[in-house]
Amino acid sequence: MIGKIKEILKEFKNKQKYIVKQNDELLWASVFHDSIRGKKSLEELPLNIGRWAGSYALFYVLNRILNDYQPKRILEFGLGESSKFVSTYLDNYLLDSEHLILEQDANWATIFENKFKVSSRTSLKVLPLLKKKYKEFEYNGYENIEHTINSNFDLYIIDGPFGSPNYSRFDIYNLAEKLTNQDDFIIIMDDYHRIGERQTTDELLSMFEAKNIKIYLAVYKGLKSVMIIATEKYKYISSL
Repeated sequence: MIGKIKEILKEFKNKQKYIVKQNDELLWASVFHDSIRGKKSLEELPLNIGRWAGSYALFYVLNRILNDYQPKRILEFGLGESSKFVSTYLDNYLLDSEHLILEQDANWATIFENKFKVSSRTSLKVLPLLKKKYKEFEYNGYENIEHTINSNFDLYIIDGPFGSPNYSRFDIYNLAEKLTNQDDFIIIMDDYHRIGERQTTDELLSMFEAKNIKIYLAVYKGLKSVMIIATEKYKYISSL
């Protein structure tokens, strides 16, 4: 009987936590729609937000970063709804920026491009999924990324490839090794509520500390969590 009561209480607590997250997500949805008001191209852009795609928290933060900081060079891991959002920004509001997307699935890239015309300043490269290792843990990475990306970016949007149980999306760490304390950048780590993404973020923070790169952090929570890492130039990311 006691065991059954404990199970019922556990289930109740889990449902309560989900309800809180759901309410937070609804609030982010309202805040997001307010934030794009007056930008007709964004208001009319059909987006499927949530589930496999980014959450409203992600899209709100992304909108604020694109609007407030106007990054010139944008790198995105994973092709999807946020790619449409960034590409639309380039065509209408960021006329001097460039956007590179890395995608693991050639079939999905073809389907996407048949339905949505990206900006002329958005480039898409398909790099197949490759199993890689860090600290004896296997993670999903992009094949040949080290030879594909040979420069730094102002904004890194990390929402691909498929997540891994440990050190998820760890390719961003390998790219970030090229950064110095003379560089300014923002990293958006989606799915920060998951262990694998947290592990990768922890490794990034340790590396930046070792490189004497002063960074600022913010976590935005809804149904999913988004971690923002930024340098001094973008320190107000915690108050978006």
